[in-house]
Amino acid sequence: MTAVESRPAGVLIESPSHRPFGARVKAFVALTKPRIIELLLMTTVPVMFLAAQGVPDLWLVLATCVGGYLSAGGAGAFNMYYDRDIDALMDRTSQRPLVTGMVSPRECLVFATALTVVSTVWFWFLVNPLSAVLSLGASMFYVVVYTMWLKRRTAQNIVWGGIAGCLPVLIGWSAVKNDVSWAPVVLFLVMFFWTPPHYWPLSMKVKDDYQRAGVPMLPVTAGNKAVARQIVIYSWVMVGVSLLLWPLGYTGWFYPVVAALLGALWLKEAHALQARAKAGITGAKLKEMRLFHWSITYVSLLFTAVAIDPFLR
Repeated sequence: MTAVESRPAGVLIESPSHRPFGARVKAFVALTKPRIIELLLMTTVPVMFLAAQGVPDLWLVLATCVGGYLSAGGAGAFNMYYDRDIDALMDRTSQRPLVTGMVSPRECLVFATALTVVSTVWFWFLVNPLSAVLSLGASMFYVVVYTMWLKRRTAQNIVWGGIAGCLPVLIGWSAVKNDVSWAPVVLFLVMFFWTPPHYWPLSMKVKDDYQRAGVPMLPVTAGNKAVARQIVIYSWVMVGVSLLLWPLGYTGWFYPVVAALLGALWLKEAHALQARAKAGITGAKLKEMRLFHWSITYVSLLFTAVAIDPFLR
């Protein structure tokens, strides 16, 4: 039990006069989940280079990044508003702004709504309507389908809820081309199959948090062996899909070489985790966070290769 469990979630623990301006600003920034947005933009911008087969219009890149930050930030704030009750029960989320009282639920809701509206208008007029629709769709999917429906009801929550995090790939392509073709669809699928084996190792590490909050993440409902097996299955499919860009004619030699090497390293880590799980290893020796940290490096380097490849063709 944590110290915040004894009070209703979202109730201010400090009066407004005890909330310094600088801390308040940091709290509102935290509502946007900037570390997640950084990863989303890492998959958006390289696709713009692929779509342009070189350097895209830099003003368009800037407009897309700003719009993407506002859109994803609004979705993140909505997520914190809805999840403030379970955030108060989990150690890793116990310092979020609504739990500590640095931001009130009403302020969070107004902030999230404003970001969503501004981002949609921004995309519509400064990028294009298709990107605006995709951006709004990603936000609504994350908030309504994942946060409000799937997260508390099924162990497959992150599998299907992860679709929202895949849509920035389509947004990056549509910002340049004003359409959607097979290249961004392939990269969308890469991110779709990447999300579960990226997130499940973290869920294995903090499964007690999720169990205490009543969130049925797969590591809570299944043993480590079953989770590790699912991680390996998704990993093989992800690596296979990542190699499809080359035979479809969207890349030269550089991208498939990098994708194959990165994929081999990923599979090595995934199978090592499965071997430790099969051996009944638990606790720190399970080393599940090795794959989690590698997964971020993997997607960063893979999409960097996507951006570099057009210059080597």
